Amino acid sequence: MSLRIEILPPGKGSQRVAVEGRLDTHTYEDLDEALAPLLTRQLHSLVLDLSGLDYISSAGIRSIFKARKTLAPHGGKVLLVNPQPQIQKVLDMVKAVPLNEIFSSTAEADAYLDPMQRRALEAGEDED
Repeated sequence: MSLRIEILPPGKGSQRVAVEGRLDTHTYEDLDEALAPLLTRQLHSLVLDLSGLDYISSAGIRSIFKARKTLAPHGGKVLLVNPQPQIQKVLDMVKAVPLNEIFSSTAEADAYLDPMQRRALEAGEDED
């Protein structure tokens, strides 16, 4: 599956971007390229709507951190909204312990994240 990025009309100091599909080693550069022109402005907030995001790898997380790092010197924030349960689980884990303190490589991080997201998806299917 590919990544679909929709840049919505800007608000007062805010920009909303909807991300759908898979944000991984094959698609993270697409997000970086789409966000680059937005991050040069003095944004107060970049809102990433993750409702359509099915999967995120460490490369995708790195793209989000890169956007945060770019906006931070100007007091800007990156806000993540509407993550699906498997994405929320990854985000919760990353907030608690930075990836660079746990994993020695991107491949190792992805190997850890893949089954965790699959289990979260399977648990959600059992609830239906």
